[in-house]
Amino acid sequence: MSELASVFIDVVMPVFGIVLLGSFLGHRLQLQALTLTRAAYFVFVPAFIFDAISKVRVPLDNVLTMVSFIALTHVLAALAAGGIGRMMNRSRQMIAAFVMIAAFGNVGNYGIAVIQFRLGDGALSSAIIHSVAITIVAFVICVSAAGWARGGSKGALNGLLRTPALWAVVPALFVSHNEIAVPLMLTRMIGLLAGAMIPVMLFALGVQLREQSKVELNVNVFVTSAIRLLLVPAIAVAVAIPFGLGQVDYAAGVLQSAMPTAVLVAIISREYDIVPSFVTSVVLVSTLASLITLTVIMVLL
Repeated sequence: MSELASVFIDVVMPVFGIVLLGSFLGHRLQLQALTLTRAAYFVFVPAFIFDAISKVRVPLDNVLTMVSFIALTHVLAALAAGGIGRMMNRSRQMIAAFVMIAAFGNVGNYGIAVIQFRLGDGALSSAIIHSVAITIVAFVICVSAAGWARGGSKGALNGLLRTPALWAVVPALFVSHNEIAVPLMLTRMIGLLAGAMIPVMLFALGVQLREQSKVELNVNVFVTSAIRLLLVPAIAVAVAIPFGLGQVDYAAGVLQSAMPTAVLVAIISREYDIVPSFVTSVVLVSTLASLITLTVIMVLL
């Protein structure tokens, strides 16, 4: 079996299989994607971020390097996407959607699972750090863009203050930096919730994609999908050069940057009413297209 086929079958398909399961069973079990996604947004994602940050033991210099690499990559990606939206003479809300899509890949569930399968357990810490960094940076960019589209700078600030994922960062950093022992009961509760995030969000993605009654297939969808799957990892490759990342950190960072649009972008677009049908269409198209793009990128890395 060729490496391309092996990566596709053994790395990508186990992850995508859960999405297909959600799509197949969601309607039959009368599940609603909104319930699953909001539970993830307000409970599972904050628990995952707290659990990941408080437990990861990586030298501070390495963490700062990876976080700086990720932050610069995604800020540049957001600026590039916003510039492309302006050049295409799109509306304020559509430009915000371009920025949100470019900034937020499906790193928490899709990304971590794919990297673990492809690079092994040794890459898990790097994958988690990149995932948390991308999630935090992306939440700031996405909620700010959505708030800007709906209510200017005041809307952006209010949106940030109401973002559950960011609430978990400060206490997690405090626990990690001071090596505080969290009570066993809380540790187990948070660990269980954090462990549920990946399968729940993958399954919810399948349910949500099935609920999408009309998928938009137009220039905007294809352009933003290409930005998410091709332009952002290309920016990551270029940005990584001066940071001197090790091979595992580099591969994990580029792969996380190449993930399809996160289902959380669709959630944010619904919360702020930022062209939700368009954003969900991009989630679907980019997720399907990632079966090819991710497979190729993993072989090249």
